[in-house]
Amino acid sequence: MAILKLRVYFEEDDSIYRDIAIRHTQSFKDLHTAILKAFEFDSKFGATFFRSNDNWQRGREISLEVYNKTYKAPPLLMADTTIGSEIRDPNQKFIYVYDFAKNWTFLVALIGVTKEENPKFTYPTVIRTEGIAPSQYGTKSLLGDRFTDVEEKYDLAKGTEGFGTEGEEGVGDEFASSGESGGDDDY
Repeated sequence: MAILKLRVYFEEDDSIYRDIAIRHTQSFKDLHTAILKAFEFDSKFGATFFRSNDNWQRGREISLEVYNKTYKAPPLLMADTTIGSEIRDPNQKFIYVYDFAKNWTFLVALIGVTKEENPKFTYPTVIRTEGIAPSQYGTKSLLGDRFTDVEEKYDLAKGTEGFGTEGEEGVGDEFASSGESGGDDDY
């Protein structure tokens, strides 16, 4: 059984990607679920794949369901379409779009094929992670959930108390006089 190694890039930053190993007999719905899990997205919204070429042009659509929109050709359904059936060349590419309101777009490229199935893995599986995934609903920081604790502890949400605005009279006047340093400190 062939195992396909796919690299899934976040369209806006190609240094953020996940490598996913999947059997060629598994469906695009399995790949859809694996991508959402790899990027920590929920599965509340619609999604579609497009077969693509080296220039990332959108071709045949492979959709989660038939949506209320105009199609050039009826879409294939993810649940009924195996990934192996849509591989046309050794450098096959797909475009994956999730949540049509936010238009999250990922570029999927076939980067390897092997006949060796690893018995330790449950396919599909993420085999490599690079970069911090974009946050589906807002900002994500390196601190993660811990930032909320810091924000509450120091009340950073108010933010403006104690700070002047640029150009206010009297702000910083002690440093604006004759250009002399106020002390022996070198900055």
